[in-house]
Amino acid sequence: MDVYQIHSSRQFNVTWFSIEGFSGIPELRYPVFTALLLIYYIILFGNATILVVICWNPCLHTPMYTFLMNLSIIDIGYTSNILPNFLSMLLTNNNSISFWGCMCQVYYFIAFACTEILLLSAMGYDRYAAICQPLHYVNLMNVRKSSGLASAAWSIGFIDAIGHVVLISKLSFCASHLIDHYYCDVIPLLNISCSDTSKVEMVNYIEGSLLVGTAFIITLVSYIFIISNIIKIKSSASQGKAFSTCSSHLTCVCMFYGTLICVYVRPTTSYSPKQDKFASLLYAVLVPLLNPLIYSLKNQEIKSTITKLMRSFNI
Repeated sequence: MDVYQIHSSRQFNVTWFSIEGFSGIPELRYPVFTALLLIYYIILFGNATILVVICWNPCLHTPMYTFLMNLSIIDIGYTSNILPNFLSMLLTNNNSISFWGCMCQVYYFIAFACTEILLLSAMGYDRYAAICQPLHYVNLMNVRKSSGLASAAWSIGFIDAIGHVVLISKLSFCASHLIDHYYCDVIPLLNISCSDTSKVEMVNYIEGSLLVGTAFIITLVSYIFIISNIIKIKSSASQGKAFSTCSSHLTCVCMFYGTLICVYVRPTTSYSPKQDKFASLLYAVLVPLLNPLIYSLKNQEIKSTITKLMRSFNI
């Protein structure tokens, strides 16, 4: 199969890409495959456990756990969009991916990332309502409203991703078909394009900054009110209890935004393949891996439900 096809516009475009991955260090293929396969199973098991536990216990059918269920689904989908294909490449030593397969991977990557950004923002507002407005919490947030916010996050995330992928798919890639990354991502694709990427980069940067910035401001303002409210509490025991209700979410927010901002919210001129490949791997693996642990280890209701569930199956 030819690598390049000539379009009517007399520009060249690839029919497939080759993912760099660990091809430069072949001795790492099988150790990395084993480690990532184990991590992938842990991610699936951890997030699936969260889903089963919340569905099984009617007491957990609350706004906070509605958001947590959606977060677990996002983590499963996000990781499954990247790791299985990369694991297959490591096992078979076949690093090729079709052009539209690559575009699909970019689409779901952006869609899940945007959805998670908005969902974390909604979770921040939920924590604000619970801690700062406890008497009005039922009016401010309930299962119907939380389901509506979650649905809006999914809709906006998946619609927003369409525009990005359409712009990227119109680029020409005559210079190279080798993507210096572990999967198809926006910045590595822009770097190997022989088209003028300034328009795509500007749209990605402005729209990405607006989406991330707006969601971040909502989350930040929510936590400013939360922390100021907790400080006013005189009882240290009550302070600890109030902070414990939002510490898991705050930890996940810091992890998510830390890797996201470092890798994506900046111009492509400052792109560093080695550093960004490592940061992206952490973003793709570490956050979905730790989210279930963070929420379950600090949550007595989830831990007690897991215990009851295990006893019901005589485990």
